Amino acid sequence: MNLLTADPSRIDPEWMTRALREAGVIDQVRVTDLACKPVGNGLVGDSYRFRLTYDGEAPNAPLSVIGKFPAADPDSRRSGSAHMLYVREVAFYRELAATVAINTPRPILAEIDPATDDFTLILEDLAPARQGDQLAGCSIADCQTAMAEAAALHAPRWNDPTLDAVHCFVVAAGRRKDFHATLPAIIGHYKERYRGVIEPEFLDLIDRLPDAVPRYQSEQSTPRTLQHADFRLDNILFDVRGNTRPMATLDWQTLTVGPGIVDVAYFLSAGIEPSERRLHEADLVRSYHSELIRRGVRDYGWDQCWRDYRRYTLHGIMMGVVSALSVQRSERGDALFLKMTRGACAQALDHDGFAYWQD
Repeated sequence: MNLLTADPSRIDPEWMTRALREAGVIDQVRVTDLACKPVGNGLVGDSYRFRLTYDGEAPNAPLSVIGKFPAADPDSRRSGSAHMLYVREVAFYRELAATVAINTPRPILAEIDPATDDFTLILEDLAPARQGDQLAGCSIADCQTAMAEAAALHAPRWNDPTLDAVHCFVVAAGRRKDFHATLPAIIGHYKERYRGVIEPEFLDLIDRLPDAVPRYQSEQSTPRTLQHADFRLDNILFDVRGNTRPMATLDWQTLTVGPGIVDVAYFLSAGIEPSERRLHEADLVRSYHSELIRRGVRDYGWDQCWRDYRRYTLHGIMMGVVSALSVQRSERGDALFLKMTRGACAQALDHDGFAYWQD
């Protein structure tokens, strides 16, 4: 019985029993019934909660699990394949999650067909939890928690040269030139869609991306580590499992190797209003840096960390622009991507982020 399926409707009690048994989650009992319901705000993958019923007493058996599959929407699915999003997320749960300290769901099943990009993820359900909401923003206390979790991701693989040999990163590195070639067209479509909506000074920054991106992507002076690259509130749960864990991070589709500070700059540009960010960002970045040091990172002083924070503000602009053109358009999506882009542009203007990538 092959457990790989891209269609959640094909998952029945027999399938789930085998998946849980092969993962060592259950032993004697069997799943006799399950109920499936959509969950989350995923844009490139579809997630469901499976509520489970067993044929006997099983105190340690999960009452529910989360399943994740390719997007049903064909445009979103094509984007997931083209950008290797599905391959990266499965690789994270199969190969990399156990090597870092950030809180994530425990994987029960992680399978992918490299020929078709059909994949199945069955993950630990972290409910009850408080879902982060990009449009609502978050408190400074939540930001502090996110800074500590970012350091828990970055510190264990800090400057680890073996990361470059991970298969999905090798393939992705070969596609970067393709991204640079398509960026002007992406920006053109973005301006057609949002001209008259987004501020002219922000559009001017977006126009500067094609000149800055090659230098940005070839930069090697900053220590490299595992980078989430979409570290924002929609991909985060707080007060996990009834507050037994402060936070957990989901959606590892954009996983890459690069400067860890990118995740920090992106989170702060997208998660809180610019006025709040300006008041608190130095303290928040310093707390991230302190946690890196506490976790054993050496030879990365505060001055370099703060400089890196200021110059890696471009990532949020790129994510807002590219993501808006990569998934099925929706009212929430427009609001989300505009907020992300505006927050990142304001951050880049505050810190003159583009100046670091000029000749």
